[in-house]
Amino acid sequence: MKQASKKNKKRKSAKRKTSLFQIIALITIGIALIFLAVQPNFKRSADQSNNKIEIPFTKEGELSFISKQDNSTIRTIDIEIAEGLAETAQGLMYRYSMSDQQGMLFIMDIEKTQDFWMKETYISLDIIYVNSNFEIVRIHERAVPLSEQNIPSIKKAKYVVEVIGGFCDKFGIEEGDMIGFERIDN
Repeated sequence: MKQASKKNKKRKSAKRKTSLFQIIALITIGIALIFLAVQPNFKRSADQSNNKIEIPFTKEGELSFISKQDNSTIRTIDIEIAEGLAETAQGLMYRYSMSDQQGMLFIMDIEKTQDFWMKETYISLDIIYVNSNFEIVRIHERAVPLSEQNIPSIKKAKYVVEVIGGFCDKFGIEEGDMIGFERIDN
């Protein structure tokens, strides 16, 4: 009898260990399933919050594109002006939209060959390089968003204008055309 009682106790102990293991496994699986079901919502919330940190456009001047053919104004846009290392480094990063009536003018410290990239820039841009005589020396159309590939001016440039991708095609802006800009008082 004593031996049968010991065997029964061992069986009960083994069953308790098995059922405890099963309970822990079920709880772990349940937590994993809940996490998998909720994870897309975390990602969606993070994406939505990123859109909230978009930097708004601030009009600081107006820029005109002038035809090389007859000196007529092709198009005038509102511009933000980027000067100095911090502003030129920031550029149009973290922008998710821009109209064809807006752009950014970069005023570089010295006229030299310039390199730009599209890091953290979410919209396609036309990058227009302009020399110190205000002549457009190179246009790079429809730069690829988020690309870290250098986009060189090839020729010396003192100014760089960034507008929405396809702008130059749409309005017939070409190398050899000129720009003129005016700051406004805020």
